[in-house]
Amino acid sequence: MIEVLSFDLDGTLVDTGGEIAAAVNDTLRDFALAPRAQAEIEALIGAGTRELMHRLLARVDPRQRLHEPAVLRRFEQHYAAHAGAAAQPYPGCVETLRQLRAADVRLACVTNKEQRHAQRVLDATALAPYFELLVGGDTLAWKKPDARVLRHVVAALGSRPAHAAHVGDSQTDLAAARNAGVADWAVPWGYNAGTPIAQAQPTRLFDSFAAIAAAVLAPSAVPVRRTAGLH
Repeated sequence: MIEVLSFDLDGTLVDTGGEIAAAVNDTLRDFALAPRAQAEIEALIGAGTRELMHRLLARVDPRQRLHEPAVLRRFEQHYAAHAGAAAQPYPGCVETLRQLRAADVRLACVTNKEQRHAQRVLDATALAPYFELLVGGDTLAWKKPDARVLRHVVAALGSRPAHAAHVGDSQTDLAAARNAGVADWAVPWGYNAGTPIAQAQPTRLFDSFAAIAAAVLAPSAVPVRRTAGLH
């Protein structure tokens, strides 16, 4: 029985690729740099917005002589303005969260995005009321895939790893779940650096939010869809 269910944010609950790309490219333009394709930017999502920008700057010609702290400060300003402005929950997300909360499943949002930005996205998309706990990349001393992140979530919500699952779209999410001893579940939409998440062999791969709700609320009635080669 799943008592605690945690979800990643970007690429799992909501599509935020467009607004993140907009903030990145606004920043690049401020420093007379060429904009980058949204697909390239989305491939860097997963470790938090500052880390995304840091990785992108590593690709800039060193002859540009950029002062990285200044670029990161400007990016922070742009992303604060964009966060939540264009984010959209994926189909079925809201209804599934509503069903799970009505059934007293304890829900958490666990992301490597900085907490202030994650909160803005949850508020803007009206998802915030469904979660008892939000853990951002700067909430604790660690972030995913460190085992202590999801162990903290499970303990804070009064359960044990054996009765918890984490749903994500990336290898980082799967590693976080496995490290913490909670069930590693995945969805095939999202980012994951442009690689199908099925290749990382999650224990369960769901093709819809409705299937996640069914697996939690009526597990005996739902066939287990496992990825080949594991478990």
